[in-house]
Amino acid sequence: MIPRAIAIRFARSRSISVAVNDPNDAFRSFVILNPASAAGAAGRRWDRIARLLQSSLGDFEHAATQEPGEATALARAALREGFEMVVAVGGDGTLNEVVNGFFDGCAPVAAQAVLGVVAVGTGRDFGRTIDQADLKSACAKLRGRRTRSIDVGVARFTGHDGAPSTRIFINVASFGCGGLVAHLVSPRLKAVSGQLAFTLATLRALASYRDQTVSLQFDDRPPRAQAITNCAFGNGRFFGAGMQVAPAAQLDDGELDVTIWSGFRLTDFIRKRRTLYDGSHVREPGTEVLRTRRAIATSESTVLLEVDGESAGRLPAQLDVLAGALRLKV
Repeated sequence: MIPRAIAIRFARSRSISVAVNDPNDAFRSFVILNPASAAGAAGRRWDRIARLLQSSLGDFEHAATQEPGEATALARAALREGFEMVVAVGGDGTLNEVVNGFFDGCAPVAAQAVLGVVAVGTGRDFGRTIDQADLKSACAKLRGRRTRSIDVGVARFTGHDGAPSTRIFINVASFGCGGLVAHLVSPRLKAVSGQLAFTLATLRALASYRDQTVSLQFDDRPPRAQAITNCAFGNGRFFGAGMQVAPAAQLDDGELDVTIWSGFRLTDFIRKRRTLYDGSHVREPGTEVLRTRRAIATSESTVLLEVDGESAGRLPAQLDVLAGALRLKV
């Protein structure tokens, strides 16, 4: 049951009165807001966001997160209370937390539940994949009951505390330099400019990073040892606040797009930075792309892993795709 202290916050959204298009055709919706997203802009703009949401959804209920991890508990509780759609209003980290609330392990909490996305963070990597141009159009897409089934990834890895951990991801998981970047990125700078924060963290990471040997096994192929700079698994196309790491990735193809960089140095990042953002890096020497449904990665070194832009843990790891496991509002 959703705590009463949270339920009290719902009254504000119900009190807003605007013209509603086909309210009877809308999902019964619960909105989760991270007011700290986009350097606090999400919270400051909530009145406008709420009116745009209500023009598409009719009356809805909502709660604002106050601490890390809370969005997962709120989403799971809302689904168990019978809400048909949970809408994430925030950045990629908030979205990841909400998506994890749709699952209990790898099993869906409510098989027919729908995810709505209003990307207002500084990175907006998943928002780029689903072509969210602005706040108004993002809220407008929540109108009606049209959905599409999309894949999600599941990462099983060693947490920073040494214990086994499992996390669902909707966008990208990666290890190697990408894991180090997520570990180094400045939360304060990220709140102001996601692209600047990830760029500076990438420069800092590559200044000291050296390729690490990892044993990689994809699907039923034999394991292979490879020295890697980074290995990314894309369900979505973008990570690092706009880098198009997996330009051919599709949300509903039942596979993860793998991009492996080897021999990538600081000078390469400086010279080839444009190719990372337009996706043409996949044609550069030292880049390998493939698709997989499952991957197992181990290493004798400490290789850090990030999940949807957040530092999560380290290898060993197993990454799988859960095909068609989530309904996305479109």
